[in-house]
Amino acid sequence: MTSPGLPLPPARPRRIAFAGTPDDAVPALQALAGAGFEIPVVVTGEPRRRSRRGGDAPSPVAAAAAELDLPVGHDPADLAGCDADCAVVVAYGQLISLDLLAATPMLNLHFSLLPRWRGAAPVERALLAGDDRTGVSLMALEATLDTGPVYWRHEVPIGPADTAAELRNRLAQEGAQHLAGSLAGGVGTPQSQSGEPTYAHKLTPADRQIDWSQQAAFIDRQIRVGGAWTTLDGERFIIRVAAVQPGEAVAPPGTLVDDAVATGDGLVLLRTVQPAGRAALDAQDWLRGARLPSSTRFG
Repeated sequence: MTSPGLPLPPARPRRIAFAGTPDDAVPALQALAGAGFEIPVVVTGEPRRRSRRGGDAPSPVAAAAAELDLPVGHDPADLAGCDADCAVVVAYGQLISLDLLAATPMLNLHFSLLPRWRGAAPVERALLAGDDRTGVSLMALEATLDTGPVYWRHEVPIGPADTAAELRNRLAQEGAQHLAGSLAGGVGTPQSQSGEPTYAHKLTPADRQIDWSQQAAFIDRQIRVGGAWTTLDGERFIIRVAAVQPGEAVAPPGTLVDDAVATGDGLVLLRTVQPAGRAALDAQDWLRGARLPSSTRFG
């Protein structure tokens, strides 16, 4: 059950407010609209600059709402002021106050198998930790972080080459379909979370910095999370795409070996790189132009 005093949605809500901001939330909004639910308001982040040259632009959810001809707001209070049966929250990016939770039942679509990976970066943390599966959970929203009772969990395997971006897209698409189907068919009664919780703190630059003495498999996961970096000649050097060749150490960690970099137990083969001040480019093209000596060290 939810915290004392917090309402639960009706078994089959028809009028559903929505809150979300990034691309990951768009499939859920589209699925609810496509299933015929009445959506009185879509609450999302304020317009902001999304490129260096452009002006302020609406959030991906705001753009999707406009295409669906749905009203858009930026105040969380709108979720409780539209006479909705409940609200669905997906990657909204702001905390919902307790008074709003008490006024309107709220459901949260969270991209993890709760209680594993509560928090801001569940997909990235699952991938970085080497989990072989993740998923989507629908829970009743509470004032505390991702602690609400769970209606259902949908499991998704993590493949050996999956990136965080690919996983998020898969979770968003599959979670959206399960969300719409469960609300249309009867959402049921949520059950309290069971198991040891883990916390998905937002990744820092230090989490993405490559330590070449680590195992190649871990460094590969850092790269698949996105934004993994090292240094070359004192400047930041990002590795966008790579492959792993595990085995024995063939050179000191961080040493360039042909088109690869030595790790603690093998090689990371460079595929797409981004030197400081440049756009991402094919690693072979970069190597031909850079003409680095064999003794070159990263990090």
